[in-house]
Amino acid sequence: MITINFNALNPLEQHIHATLVQHPDRVGSLRIAQAAVLCGCSASKISKFVKKLGFANFKQYLEFVSGKEVSAPPPPPELDRIKRFIDGFDTALVDDLAAVIHASDKLVLLGAGPSFLCVQYFEYKLKTCVNKIAIATPDDLSASSMIDPNTLLLIFTVTGSFRSFETLYHETRTKGGNVAMVIEEYNPGFLQTYDKIYCLTQDTQSNDLKPHEKSRTLFFIFMEEVIRKLSALQSTL
Repeated sequence: MITINFNALNPLEQHIHATLVQHPDRVGSLRIAQAAVLCGCSASKISKFVKKLGFANFKQYLEFVSGKEVSAPPPPPELDRIKRFIDGFDTALVDDLAAVIHASDKLVLLGAGPSFLCVQYFEYKLKTCVNKIAIATPDDLSASSMIDPNTLLLIFTVTGSFRSFETLYHETRTKGGNVAMVIEEYNPGFLQTYDKIYCLTQDTQSNDLKPHEKSRTLFFIFMEEVIRKLSALQSTL
């Protein structure tokens, strides 16, 4: 996707473009330093100009001026991660979690920070679309107070490495409830602690991101399919 905006150019940038489009055959093989000499400005001005015009780099601009097919810039890392998730989407995970939820009388959905906003949405969809008792909660104490033998505690976490759910897990199991976890990034430390783990991807988001900055996009894609499956299960009753 490219948006080309000539109206954003100042007089110098308009001069650069007018100079370069005069000889498209020659321009197609120019280096950015050569283009700067031709236009009587610095290479940094050329670079700023092409980005302001809407291109990812000087090479892409040259393809446009020369009448060639403009190559698409590489997607941002997060979009690339989401694409790999969709390409390898495992419907077996959807079927399994839908069956677990379908067999439960009540759901307690736990998510901390931005994940709580996610589970609030899932609470709404489960109540309105599949008529399921669902309660969203942001903390362990509230979640524990709602557990009974007919409850499924469904925990949502991006990495699971920033807090422990072990105490809540044991409290839930002691009360006779069941526990399942939906986690975006693979965490082998959970394998010996929790009974049901739905790991959505082995890809990780940037380590430079703080927990609240990380994307929860995969939660929504996955749970929309789970809710769609639950609706289909209900329609067969």
